[in-house]
Amino acid sequence: MAMLFWERGLRNAVTKKAMQGVQLYCTSVVSGRERVNGVDLFYQQTGKGDHAVLLLPGALGSAQTDFGPQLKSLSKDRFTVIGWDPRGYGNSRPPERDFPLDFFERDAKDAVDLMQALRFPRFSLLGWSDGGITALIAAARNPSLVNKMVVWGSNAYVSPQDVKIYNAIRDVSQWSERMRRPMEEVYGAELFIKTWEGWVDGIGQFAQRPEGSICMELLPQISCPSLIIHGEKDPMVPSFHPQYLLKHIKGSRLHLMPEGKHNLHLRFAAKFNKLVEDFLNQ
Repeated sequence: MAMLFWERGLRNAVTKKAMQGVQLYCTSVVSGRERVNGVDLFYQQTGKGDHAVLLLPGALGSAQTDFGPQLKSLSKDRFTVIGWDPRGYGNSRPPERDFPLDFFERDAKDAVDLMQALRFPRFSLLGWSDGGITALIAAARNPSLVNKMVVWGSNAYVSPQDVKIYNAIRDVSQWSERMRRPMEEVYGAELFIKTWEGWVDGIGQFAQRPEGSICMELLPQISCPSLIIHGEKDPMVPSFHPQYLLKHIKGSRLHLMPEGKHNLHLRFAAKFNKLVEDFLNQ
């Protein structure tokens, strides 16, 4: 699922503070690039804990734009936190982003291979939106490597209702200037339009598959402890999606946030971070 750009007004302020924070309040954040599967992937790393955690951003997102409060506030003693920019997003360019039918599988392989290249033999996954889909695939494909998984704003298939939601936000000229600005600052206006339309087409193609599957068949293969978080006011993710994940991921649990929207980890960062830390520490 894409980032909720039509909530961008609120998120803009949070993201701006978060990005400033990465630069100012958290000097322990280290940035780097690692050559993985033919691409130089950009990542940020903080903390010194034994438990490695990878943050997986949403569509067109990056570590800085999507996870400022987590890079700042997740325990530095308990965790080593890594945020990455998937290929074609943020600072992991070139290449330009494209959306073949296997783009989530490609991201999942890149994510796992990045963590292996950074010498983390086992790690947990925190995936938001598209990053949650990537986490589902990575956990299913690599059960021996993934400790635990948290996903929110994510789905394993594309329904007709989802397609309507995506098409409704396709035309960025209908967005407010305040909503467009963060992505235009990262990509430039023309590339942002091209990349966003590519994403809408890319996610829409799954609707042509049987049952609209993105990774439905993989869910039973997920064996790690898994927490699904759902904001009950999330207009991007109908409630049947987290319920489907709960039903098909063995032993998973679902936590509902009544006031949560798509960007619940930013709007309610302190509550979210505590929830995640408690789960990872169990």
